[in-house]
Amino acid sequence: MSVEQRLQEICQEISVCQRCALAKGRINAVPGEGPAQVEIMFIGEAPGFHENKQGKPFVGQAGQFLDELLKAAGLERDQVFITNVVKCRPPNNRDPLPEELAACQSYLDEQIALLKPEVIVTLGRISMAKFINAGRISSIHGRTHNVNGQKVVTMYHPAAALHQPALRQTLIEDFARLKRFIGTKGAQEEAVEVEPKTVFKQEIKTIKLDSEVQEQKPPEQLSLF
Repeated sequence: MSVEQRLQEICQEISVCQRCALAKGRINAVPGEGPAQVEIMFIGEAPGFHENKQGKPFVGQAGQFLDELLKAAGLERDQVFITNVVKCRPPNNRDPLPEELAACQSYLDEQIALLKPEVIVTLGRISMAKFINAGRISSIHGRTHNVNGQKVVTMYHPAAALHQPALRQTLIEDFARLKRFIGTKGAQEEAVEVEPKTVFKQEIKTIKLDSEVQEQKPPEQLSLF
């Protein structure tokens, strides 16, 4: 079976998944999308209002800004794979619960294993917590980490800039540097070694975070204007 075929199978499995209570309230699951061969994989937190309606990742306000950020990085959506740590929308865009993260973990892990991206970009503190045991996004945003041989770049969630416009330029500048982490010796030398996590728990609740990170989850159904 090809990688593309298995990715499609995972999408089908997610679309009918009943592993946690989020399945009861969803309109559409959001497995993720992108080609079967990518250099960069983006992992966000959870689908929002518009994603739940369309079954596609990052199509609300944060998604519009993500498109702008991709352009700053010299990338297009059809060049990258975009998904979330949780595949169904939590009520009122709340943070995913530990059991919800655990229910989706094997789906995400297999997507990563199939795609074998050179770089994984985490968007927000919850996806960061899958790879990084502790840290503040305000201190490590835009940096690359070596997690068991995998390059992981930690970024603010695009929604953070919707709450705090001062972060907008920071995100643009961080994304503009993304390509230097691909296929370069310098990126490997610059990477900070991080102890790999074997189990994805919601340890984020015990991490001391800056106020701008804590406020990064706006309801995506609000207007941009």
